[in-house]
Amino acid sequence: MRLSSCPIWLCIGDDNVMRLLKKPLAILAALTLTSSLYSSASASNMNVGEKEMMSNVPNPTVTGPIKSNELGDPSHNYPQLATSIDLKKHGFTEEEFFFEGKAARYNTEQSLETATPISSGHPYKTRMLVRRPISSENFNGKVVVEWLNVTSGYNLDAMWMASSEHFLREGYAYVGVSVQTVGVHRGEQPGELPTGLKKWSPERYGTLDVTDGGTINDDSLSFDIYSQAAQAIRHPKGINPLGNLKPKMILAAGASQSERYLVRYYNKIHPLTNIFDGYMMYLGIGDKLRTDLKTKVIKVNTENDLISLGEVAARQDDSDVLRTWEVAGTSHVGYQSWDYRLGLLERDDLPLPNLNVCNRPGLSRVPSGYVVNAAYEHLSKWIKAGISPPKGDRIQVETSSPVVIARDSNGNALGGIRLPKHSVPTGTNTGMNSGAGFCFLYGSHEPFSQEKLRTLYPNHGTYVSRVNKATNELLRQQGFLLEEDAKMIREDAAKSRIGK
Repeated sequence: MRLSSCPIWLCIGDDNVMRLLKKPLAILAALTLTSSLYSSASASNMNVGEKEMMSNVPNPTVTGPIKSNELGDPSHNYPQLATSIDLKKHGFTEEEFFFEGKAARYNTEQSLETATPISSGHPYKTRMLVRRPISSENFNGKVVVEWLNVTSGYNLDAMWMASSEHFLREGYAYVGVSVQTVGVHRGEQPGELPTGLKKWSPERYGTLDVTDGGTINDDSLSFDIYSQAAQAIRHPKGINPLGNLKPKMILAAGASQSERYLVRYYNKIHPLTNIFDGYMMYLGIGDKLRTDLKTKVIKVNTENDLISLGEVAARQDDSDVLRTWEVAGTSHVGYQSWDYRLGLLERDDLPLPNLNVCNRPGLSRVPSGYVVNAAYEHLSKWIKAGISPPKGDRIQVETSSPVVIARDSNGNALGGIRLPKHSVPTGTNTGMNSGAGFCFLYGSHEPFSQEKLRTLYPNHGTYVSRVNKATNELLRQQGFLLEEDAKMIREDAAKSRIGK
C-alpha cells in the first residue's frame, strides 16, 4: 500500500481539541529553567559541528528497546500505532524506547521572541518510536524527529504516513516522540476516551508521565522534552536509540497541531538549544515564524490550510531561511494513507473516523505528500550545501477575509504548486467541506462525469501524455517532485481507465 502521500490524523476529538485547533494556544507557559541550562542564542549562527559542541540540552536516561507482544495483542503490550509495513523487507527495524529526566517549563505563548527561562527540575518519562535502517551502510545520515500529533487523542505519526516510502527508499531514520499531555494521559479524566498511552496500555505505559505527577497539564514541559529526545539521538549516553547509527543531520518535523507547536519551538526555544539542523513544517494553522534566525525551514501547506486554518494571514515572503510551498487542490486530511490508517486504528482498538457525516464527498485525491518528499531533499541540500530550494507560486486568493480561493471553470484552485492530479484533472478536488466534527479539514473530491472525461481526454494516450508532460515539468523545471514519485505518477496514469 502506498503511504507516500498526505496523511490523515485530525479525524475525531472533543470540544477542547477543536478549540485548540481553531484558536491560538493561549497557555503554554509558566515556570521554567534557569538560563544556565542552555547555550546562548548566538549559537544559531554556528555550523552543525559547532552546534554539537555548544548544545547544553540535558541528556535523558534511555531504556529499551522495550519488549513487545505480537501487534494486535489484546493486552496492547506493543507500540501504539506501530507500523504495519514490512520493514524487514526494506532493511529497517522498528523499536520503542522510554526516556526520562527532568524538564523545564517555558513562557511560550506565541510571539517572535526567545522564551524566558523560569524554572526547571520537573521529572518526566515518555517514549520514542524509532524506525531505522538496520545497517549503517543503508543509512543516509539524516534523522527526522516528529512531534507526534495528538489531536485525535492518540499518538499519530503523520509525517511518517506522509513520507514513509521516501524514508525507506532513501535510508532515513525516523523517530516519533510523545511529548504532549493528551498523547500520554488522555483517558485519565472522567468522560475521556482511553486513547492516551497510559490508559491504552497500563501494562506497557503505566509509568509514563509528562505532567510532573499531575501538577503541570498545559504542555509547557513538552518543549524541553522534545529537545532532550533530540539530544539522546545526537549525543547518546548509554543506550543509543539508533543502535550503531551516527546521525549527521537531525530535522524537526510536525504536522497541523504539531506544526503549530514547532513554530513556537522554533521562535521561542530553538535559539536556546540549537539542537535541530532544520525544520520541516507541514499543514500550518496560522502562526508566523521569526525571521532573524539562521536555521532553515520549509513549510508545505494545503489549500485547506489557507481556507480554514489561518495560513493566508500567516503568509510570509520566502527568504534565505524560509520557503513556503502551497499545494493546490489539497485537503488538510488526505486520501492516500486513509485505508492504511484505518487499519491501524482498528487493530489498536482506537476510534474510527467517519466521512459519511460530511456534506460533500470527503478527501481530496491530490497527494501533497509527494511535495513533502521533495521538500526533505531540498531542505537537506540547503542545510548541507547552501543550495536554495525553488520558490513556489502561491495559491491565488480573491479575498482574505473571508478567504476565497480563485478557481477555474471546474472549481479547481488557480495558482500554487500544481500536481498532475490537479493540473490534468479528472474531477474537482478542493480543501472545502463542512459537516460534523473535522469535516472542515477533509476537503472534497467530486469526479467528472464520463461525458466530460471523454471531452477532455478523447483517448487514453491523450490523458497519459498530458500527465507525463505535467509530471516532467514539476520534476525537471520546477523541482517539486522526486524522480521516484514521478515514476509512480506516470505508472498510475498508464494503468488508469481514463480515455479508454
